[in-house]
Amino acid sequence: MTDFPSPPPVPQDCKFVLGQHLQLSVLTSAEETDGRHDLSDVTLPGGSGTPLHLHTGYEERLWIVSGSLTVWSGPDTFTLRSGDFYTIPMNTPHTIKAGTEGARALHISTPARFAELIRRTGTPAHLATSETDWDMGLFQSVTEEFGDIILGPPGAIPADLERAAE
Repeated sequence: MTDFPSPPPVPQDCKFVLGQHLQLSVLTSAEETDGRHDLSDVTLPGGSGTPLHLHTGYEERLWIVSGSLTVWSGPDTFTLRSGDFYTIPMNTPHTIKAGTEGARALHISTPARFAELIRRTGTPAHLATSETDWDMGLFQSVTEEFGDIILGPPGAIPADLERAAE
C-alpha cells in the first residue's frame, strides 16, 4: 500500500474568526474560481447562531462534518448532522444554530461571497484572543454591500416574519 503525503496545511492568512462566534478557514477563494464559488471550513461553538437574514447575491450549501446544525430556511426546519447536506436558495429568509456540541461544516457560496465577507470582517485567527470581539458595524456594512439583508436578531426564525405581517 502506498502512503500518500498529507495535504499542506491551510495558510495562516486564510484563517479567520468572528469574535467567539465562528472560526473559518478559506479552502477555495473567489480568486481561484473566477468568482464562481468559494469553499470554507466553518466551526461554530455550541449554541451559536446567526441573525435571521437573506442573501440577494448568492446561495449557500452546507455539508456537515461533525456536530449538528439546525437550519430554518423559508418554511423548512432541519437539524443536520454529520454527512448531511443542505442548500439555502438565494432570497430565502434563513438562520442557523449550532447544537450544544457545536458544529463543523463545509460551506460553499455560489457565486463566491461568504469567504470574502468573513475575510473582510473577521480577525485573522493568529491574532485572535479569548477577548476578540465581533465588529458588528463593519459586518453590517459589508453584508449590505453584498446585498445581504438582516431580517431579525439571533433566535428569530422565518415564521416570525409571517406572524409580524399578520
